[in-house]
Amino acid sequence: MSIVEKDLQGALKKYFGFGKFKGLQEQVIKSILSGHHTFVVMPTGGGKSLCYQLPALMQEGTAIIVSPLIALMKNQVDAIRGISNDEGVAHVLNSSLNKTEIKKVKKDIVDGITKLLYVAPESLTKEENVEFLRSVKISFMAVDEAHCISEWGHDFRPEYRNLKHIIQRIGDNIPIIGLTATATPKVQEDILKNLAIPNARTFKASFNRPNLYYEIRPKTKQVDADIIRFIKQNSGKSGIVYCLSRKRVEELAQTLQVNGIKAVPYHAGLDAKTRANHQDMFLMEDIDVVVATIAFGMGIDKPDVRFVIHHDIPKSIESYYQETGRAGRDGGEGHCLAFYAYKDIEKLEKFMSGKPVAEQEIGQALLQEVVAYAETSISRRKFILHYFGEEFDNETGEGGDMDDNVRHPKKKHEAQDDVRLLLETVVSTNEKYKSKDLVNVIIGKANALIKSHRTDELEFFGKGKDKDKGYWMALVRQVLVSGYLSKDIETYGVIKITDSGKQFIEKPESYMMTEDHVFDDSSDDHIITSAKGGGVSADENLMNMLKDLRKKNAKKLGVPPFVIFQDPSLEDMALKYPITIDELSNVHGVGDGKAKKYGKDFVQLIANYVEENDIIRPDDMVVKSTGSNSALKLYIIQNIDRKLPLDDIASAKGMEMKDFIKEMEAIVFSGTKLNINYWINNILDEDQQEEIHDYFMEAKTDKIDDAIDEFDGDYDDEELRLYRIKFISEVAN
Repeated sequence: MSIVEKDLQGALKKYFGFGKFKGLQEQVIKSILSGHHTFVVMPTGGGKSLCYQLPALMQEGTAIIVSPLIALMKNQVDAIRGISNDEGVAHVLNSSLNKTEIKKVKKDIVDGITKLLYVAPESLTKEENVEFLRSVKISFMAVDEAHCISEWGHDFRPEYRNLKHIIQRIGDNIPIIGLTATATPKVQEDILKNLAIPNARTFKASFNRPNLYYEIRPKTKQVDADIIRFIKQNSGKSGIVYCLSRKRVEELAQTLQVNGIKAVPYHAGLDAKTRANHQDMFLMEDIDVVVATIAFGMGIDKPDVRFVIHHDIPKSIESYYQETGRAGRDGGEGHCLAFYAYKDIEKLEKFMSGKPVAEQEIGQALLQEVVAYAETSISRRKFILHYFGEEFDNETGEGGDMDDNVRHPKKKHEAQDDVRLLLETVVSTNEKYKSKDLVNVIIGKANALIKSHRTDELEFFGKGKDKDKGYWMALVRQVLVSGYLSKDIETYGVIKITDSGKQFIEKPESYMMTEDHVFDDSSDDHIITSAKGGGVSADENLMNMLKDLRKKNAKKLGVPPFVIFQDPSLEDMALKYPITIDELSNVHGVGDGKAKKYGKDFVQLIANYVEENDIIRPDDMVVKSTGSNSALKLYIIQNIDRKLPLDDIASAKGMEMKDFIKEMEAIVFSGTKLNINYWINNILDEDQQEEIHDYFMEAKTDKIDDAIDEFDGDYDDEELRLYRIKFISEVAN
């Protein structure tokens, strides 16, 4: 062991109490101590911060650490102070300090006590700070979270762009260290260019985290129940659930609490004290689960997080990788479970539409990668590594079987002809449709837009009607991922053909389409296509018995079967085995009113079935609701009683009409009467009402899509939905 290595080992033991370095740490630290510009790409949990902390403690002068997050700075400063006898060894310099505190920081730096000074990029733009830093000895400058410098990074911060000019003003020969936990080859190139260190010594650790298991499940209306079930199966373990909006964080945290899970919310809208308190409760294991926006977890060094759940799919693979990377940092198990529905992607696309075009294009490209990841049938680990410019070695690579696709391979089939038909349709329609309308052209379903372009009169209209809408939607998405088609952001998602798409038409080649990964809830109805969620399926046998009973009772009462209970409600019964009216009222789409009115025979049947077949009923299946919706329900019922115009009631609650109709449906489907005749009479005359009433009386299902087809577009979605509310209200309730 050389003198340098001996010194390094000694310093590591002295300051941090570790016996040996991890991965690339030692090489990186040697590079920094030799005064070289250094660039470090090291995944979350790889020990990135030690790479600059140790050399800073060993050298003369003060190291400046630029970091975008105040919470992260505070954590690190506390940690460094914990290993030193002197409070002043590490300081933060940011807008949260008062004059006296700033004076103290500057004095400690001048006196040579401060080894690490954490600053936000904004603080470095202040003239007096630059002047001061020019006058003292700076050992090096570390730029943490360096991907923020690149607009192709998932977390671009414009203020990071000025860093190289600021560094030059503080001193010419200061060594620069760039560090990031996630960067694609494109972003790495950007960082080196923007920090003006093209010849920096670069150290890249592998992005492979062999102990993490990656899994994607379809996101249905049952997602809360799926999450509760998963957490209860992992009870006593620490976990994080990520949601995109603060509102969802609050609601879900409450739902988990009501269902007996120790959980707290965490987002930027909470005051600093509550945030700090919730973070400490998690670290001290007073609670098991934090439900958070991405504001949480930056710099959280809890090594034994056992699962990370994404309630909403993130905006980029980088975000996903960083957030899942908070699991299993100690090398123990880490289960990364994400719930995916294409609707969420469409929501994220909508959010982007107001942004500058360049930003939209980048955002769109990042989102397409997420879709590709969720829907791919290849190894998810390989997909992630490939994204970060690394190849997975099948022979020596660890963790090869640690994802759902590898453990449960999906069926594939040859779809060369279908891809060609799809691409030719895009060309023949002059690239003017979005995916939904494009699919309608292929299956031969004309709507107003298609008629206005007269596409329904052309010979290729309906050429793919032997397969259903769901199949073609899935193929469109997979072909988008393969790069034969692209979505034009400017025109809000109109599908265009790419050069490689044109080549495919000229010279078609084999295209293996994945069968099963259709995560779309293809019915745009209130009905969920499956109440199954995380790999738990309804009891087929019981399901058939329940359907028979429903048919029998419907005949007796002279109403269509769906009036009694809808299919998703039966599926849920066959999953949860409710044996009391009380339990039945917790089933999807069944409220107290409906349970009392129609439920007696059903719970009787289920109770007998459970007994005869020795079924162990899941005691955690009945998800208790937080009752937060009941205020809105009451508001709607009272105002409809007062016969207020429906659009006024909706806008008073800041709701769009379609969301408002959904709320009314939920009220009526679970057994409460709503009398909206005063509104229906305005929009439909007597003959029309009679025609729709007769349709629903005879119909096998109350699906709106089927009704639209039946009436051949005479009534729109809204009219039929509103009439269905009247119908269910009068006939069922």
